[in-house]
Amino acid sequence: MAKVTGLEGIIAAETEISLVDGDNGLLVYRGYWAKDLAIDHSFEECAYLLLYGNLPNETELLQFTNRLIDNRKLPQAIEEIIDRLPNDMDMMSVLRTAVSALGDSTFSWKPTIEQAVRIISVVPTIIAYRYHQVRGSEVFLSKRGLSHIANYLYMLQGKVPTHAQERALTAYFVLTLEHGMNASTFSARSVLSTESDIISAITGAIGAMKGPLHGGAPTEVIHMLDDIHSIENAEQWLRERLEKGERIMGFGHRVYKTHDPRVVALKKISQILAGKDPWLDLALHVEKTAIRLLEEYKPGRKLYTNVEFYAAAVLRAVQMPAELFTPTFTASRVVGWSAHLLEQAENNRIFRPQSTYVGEMPGNSIGRGF
Repeated sequence: MAKVTGLEGIIAAETEISLVDGDNGLLVYRGYWAKDLAIDHSFEECAYLLLYGNLPNETELLQFTNRLIDNRKLPQAIEEIIDRLPNDMDMMSVLRTAVSALGDSTFSWKPTIEQAVRIISVVPTIIAYRYHQVRGSEVFLSKRGLSHIANYLYMLQGKVPTHAQERALTAYFVLTLEHGMNASTFSARSVLSTESDIISAITGAIGAMKGPLHGGAPTEVIHMLDDIHSIENAEQWLRERLEKGERIMGFGHRVYKTHDPRVVALKKISQILAGKDPWLDLALHVEKTAIRLLEEYKPGRKLYTNVEFYAAAVLRAVQMPAELFTPTFTASRVVGWSAHLLEQAENNRIFRPQSTYVGEMPGNSIGRGF
């Protein structure tokens, strides 16, 4: 059977957007520690940083924020498309379809920041519109005075979120904006490298994000914590799984071999809601117990808490429905995809990796004839 290497360890591009150093637990966005940005800056500031290469001044931030607000409205044609989709179509498939339908003649090569802003702005609206449409509940229109994050929660819940909820979800968004040459980012850059348009590239990235190996981990953490149910059950539940050789969701990472730097910021932000949510208190206890037991059962493996664990804690704390975890992740990561696509277009070269043929040859015809 032919083997698939997955291109692991292969350098496909140079980038100024982010540094992901798994061995040392580092995550940098354009010269800034991502964990510091998550604590001290807004979504709008960090999106601007990734797209433009620098943090905005007051005037630039105001202009950028207004552009995001101006592009939130869902075109009527897209609403009509969503209305015609089957009710049992999952949200990621709806998002893929709706984003693809945005691709009018203005989205031609080369990609621009204006194009990126249009997509970034409308993705949360697509999610919120579909969420209410399939339930037959009231669709809440965007509120101009709300931030990108607060408005997303408002469109979903019909109420302005608390400051603590806005800050918690902002931290989550900032820490998931970008993460190097992951599967969805590679997919996006590969599509764009053919000189296709940004809509096609983002659509391809959404398709990659839809896969459970990439975008589905926080949901599994929720299932695990729901199953544990109480602090008293935690150690017994975890021991039983480890003795069966089963994986503990939210621990260990394909890239990070030490502490995931995103966890530091998310854990700090999560403490804003600690004591107000028994479920979050359970998550904190499970983390502590799981790390101790993982070292006991798998000594030396360096299996620490990853971002999915605290992503689940934050998303549950802001009352995000579980079926929206991966779409919400996508609403964040579309910023990173856009930054990579703009960078790809600056000095484009088509992605064309090679494969090694390991199949049979047609008899002894090598070198004969033509």
